Amino acid sequence: MVTMVGMRGSAQARALHEEHPAIDLHADTLMWSRWLGYDLHAAHEPPLWRAAFGGHVDVPRLREGGVGAQFFGLVSLPVAERARGSARAVHEQIDVLFETIARRPGLRLARTAADVEACGRDGVVAALLGIEGAHALEGDLDRVEVFARRGVRYLGLMHFSSNEAGFPAYGLGRHDADGLTPWGFDLVRRCEAAGVLVDLAHINRRGFLDACSVATRPPIVSHTGVLGAFDHWRNIDDAQLRAVANKGGIVGVIFYPRYLGGEGLEPVVKHLLHILDIVGEDVPALGSDWDGFIVPTRALADPRGLPLLTDALLAAGVSERIIRKILRGNAMRVLNT
Repeated sequence: MVTMVGMRGSAQARALHEEHPAIDLHADTLMWSRWLGYDLHAAHEPPLWRAAFGGHVDVPRLREGGVGAQFFGLVSLPVAERARGSARAVHEQIDVLFETIARRPGLRLARTAADVEACGRDGVVAALLGIEGAHALEGDLDRVEVFARRGVRYLGLMHFSSNEAGFPAYGLGRHDADGLTPWGFDLVRRCEAAGVLVDLAHINRRGFLDACSVATRPPIVSHTGVLGAFDHWRNIDDAQLRAVANKGGIVGVIFYPRYLGGEGLEPVVKHLLHILDIVGEDVPALGSDWDGFIVPTRALADPRGLPLLTDALLAAGVSERIIRKILRGNAMRVLNT
């Protein structure tokens, strides 16, 4: 198993992470590795002024925080990447991960729940891949299978701009009245056929519900807040929660105070508790958005703080059984589909 070497959190919290190493659904670290050569194997202590721009995740801190598996978001910025292409930007980040894995032990590509379990037994962190925004396909549905063969396990239909699939909740091309396009409906089907989870982070409400209406496998929301805990455009409402839950999906709570409604662990817990109250224990998960141009809440500035979140959940009366699901079990169930 992945062994923690730090002392953050109570003995009870550390034991939970030791026995059930956490799975985080979204960090954008490979973007920084591609752009700046950021080394995932090195332990970093970024200065405060860099806290919004990256440096949150590395293998030593994942291990110290009791994280067994990290989903790395594959980011392309359509305007900035226009000359080189969004698909190429994603391939280059996958290349960076493969090179990082080959350079030294400690990190291994995983696709399935069985792979994640095997990584834990071998004492390495599991690296999983998810694309942030269907613009990375550049209008070609066949790229779903290409990326799946390279290890991609989820595809976010949207990011901060519209694409062939539909429209963002916020950003360039926002259009709240319209949902998924015919191409977007086809994309959901192609993802499911290829074993790629559909990620509904960033898509507008109508497109979100459209995708859930045709989903035959569990969708995910990799990183978000919930409107029932704090009113913000980035957050999803109870109908969206129920639509995901009805299809067996999961929702990862983000660690960004701006979306959570305040600094500290209490807002993170509030969002998780709201999900539990509305749709039950099989839905909530962790979706930090580390390294994603955010300043995380201070206690969760990097993975070392995760046992503190576990302590906060325990203090809020959440049982160990449910915490195990939030940390790991719900994500593992979906990875098995």
